[in-house]
Parts: sequence; structure tokens; C-alpha cells
Amino acid sequence: MAEIFEVSTDYLLKDEMGKEEVEKISDYRTEDTVYRNVSMEEANHFLEWKRKNAVILAGAVALCIMSPSLLIFLTGLSSATGGNLSENTAVGIGVSVVLVSLAVAIFISYGIRGKAYEYLKKELIETAYGVKGLVKEKKQDYEGTYTRGIILGVVFCILAVIPLLIGIAMEQPEYMITGDVSILLLLVAVGVFLIVRVSTINGSYDMLLQEGEYSQKEKAVKKKFEIYSTAYWCIATAI
Repeated sequence: MAEIFEVSTDYLLKDEMGKEEVEKISDYRTEDTVYRNVSMEEANHFLEWKRKNAVILAGAVALCIMSPSLLIFLTGLSSATGGNLSENTAVGIGVSVVLVSLAVAIFISYGIRGKAYEYLKKELIETAYGVKGLVKEKKQDYEGTYTRGIILGVVFCILAVIPLLIGIAMEQPEYMITGDVSILLLLVAVGVFLIVRVSTINGSYDMLLQEGEYSQKEKAVKKKFEIYSTAYWCIATAI
């Protein structure tokens, strides 16, 4: 059974929840509450899908951030040479549009393929026996990688501003300053890539464990304000 469900024998032999955890769950359970059952197979498919797509999603976010870097640099270079819109600047605009378009295509594809797991974010779930133990074990094993990813990502974002500060302090010409800005964006893109990648994988564990922003309490609050949230984002997008 341990091999079939991919869990240790400890999780098959020990109780999964203590009295305190059961009481916490019962706080949000009523007679009308409907819980969606999640099998071991569904949980494994979801975790594997998140793991494979974490790099792709993080890459799309990074593309959005670094998309204007070439345009900014070439525009500064064009201004330095006396041209308002040179051929190089036009190339930079084209590259920026292509990168953003590619990122948007990835976001749309990710959203469509992730519809099957949308219920994990919004609905209250009950996992099959052994699932919670398996997910806790995987999350604990991933904790070191998650911590390192967050730390490195934040460090990259902080260090990103150094080339720009040095350029300003040395009173570099404008085209070189725009180059420093481009470097800043590239370093931030790397940092955000690391953060989004590890956060996506770690978030998949939280979804199945119903912890953090995916706890039963948070889901209940989000459900109440869902109509206002939808209206807000529609207005924000229009603006």
C-alpha cells in the first residue's frame, strides 16, 4: 500500500489529524457545507502539473519584466546619436511586443489547462486517506529549496539597482544610464523568476493542505467578496 500510494508506512499507520486540527475544521463545517473529495491520484497529478509548469509560468513573468529592456537601451542609444526613431529602436519595439505576446500566450494556456484544478483554490476539499501525509512530507522536503529560492530572488532584486546607482554616481552619459536600467530589469526578471517558480510549487502544497491563503477560513471570506473582486478587476483592467 505504501508503494501504491507513494507514502511512507508511518503515514499509513498513524492518525493524520489530532483533536485540535479536527476542531479547527469543524468550525467551518455546517450541514449545508459541500466538500469536494480529492483522491490520491488527483493529488499526484496536480502536484506534478504544478511542478512541470512552475518554470514556464515563472519564465512568462520574467519575459514581461525584461521585455522593455532592449527598447530602453536602444532608445537611449538612438537619442545619443541624434536620431529620434532609428532602425535599432524599431527593432527594440518589435522585440518587446514579441516577448509580451509570448508571455500572454503562456498565461492564457496556463489558465485554460489549470481550469481542471480551479476548485482547489475556491472550494472546500476533503482529501483521501494518505494524501495529507504525502503532501506534508513533500512540502517538508521542499522547504529548503523554497527558502533558498526566495532568498536568492530577493537578493537579485536588491542587487539589480547597483549598476544604476554606480552609473548615476559616475555621471555616465544618458545612453549608458539606459543600459544600466536594462541591466536592472534583467536582474529583477531573474529574481522574480526564482521567487515565482518556488512559490508556485510551494503553493500547490498549501492548496491541498488548505493552509495559508487557501485555508477554509480564507476561502469562505473570498467567496463572500467574490462579486466585488470581479467588479474591481474588470474596472482596473478597463482603466
